[in-house]
Amino acid sequence: MVMSVFNVVHAGDAILEQLVGYIGCLSDEQYAQTSRIFKAGTAGKHIRHTLDHFRASIMTQPSDKIDYDHRQRGVDVESNRDSALQEIAALRSALTELTEDDLTVAMTAQVMCSGDGQCADLGTTRAREIFFALHHAIHHNAILKAIAGEHDLELDPCFGTAPSTINYESGLASS
Repeated sequence: MVMSVFNVVHAGDAILEQLVGYIGCLSDEQYAQTSRIFKAGTAGKHIRHTLDHFRASIMTQPSDKIDYDHRQRGVDVESNRDSALQEIAALRSALTELTEDDLTVAMTAQVMCSGDGQCADLGTTRAREIFFALHHAIHHNAILKAIAGEHDLELDPCFGTAPSTINYESGLASS
């Protein structure tokens, strides 16, 4: 059942809303605390990384290349829950204002293919890249779920679970 490119917008918005709920479960200290499981990782760093991908996919102008590999690290979003919530609000607003033309415009994503910096340019659309950002976010949400467990916090079982897995486990998957 294929509907419209706006399904990607709604799914992206839902993932960002999940992050709002997640941030609300943590104290300021827990948000910035280094994980015992994921060394050098914090909830804030994973959220910043997720938001970087959404920002690149939503905010890059069609005349520019979407670039996920050159990101700012050590910014307020990593250590300040309010900064993260403000960033999420701005991204959700920009996301929901996109038109069908904005979502289907031809774009280029520059991707780093190896640690020596070799890159490739790939033809794409904004909708496809927003889908990439939300799919990428699901995997980081799985890490965030593990970090929440370090703080004895329980999250919705669907948090950090791919839609295809939820669909399969619910028995809705078509053969």
